[in-house]
Amino acid sequence: MKTTIDIQDALLTRARRHARRHGRPLRAVVEEGLRLVLSTPAARSRYRLPDLSVGDPAGPDPLETYSWQDLREMIYGNPGTP
Repeated sequence: MKTTIDIQDALLTRARRHARRHGRPLRAVVEEGLRLVLSTPAARSRYRLPDLSVGDPAGPDPLETYSWQDLREMIYGNPGTP
């Protein structure tokens, strides 16, 4: 299959030089590179949520004294009030 891709000039020059040195067509070098990249499993690191806690973890819960309605109003405001 034919396709068109944009490659940096310096990288293309290196690929052509490599192909010439090894007596292979540029197409074979590009295909080999793609196969190599696609066969290597991607190293995935798990995202760790940063701990942005405030206050003393052993202390009392500062939200414990509020009702659900109080918390909702603190978050969303009082709907219908200008």
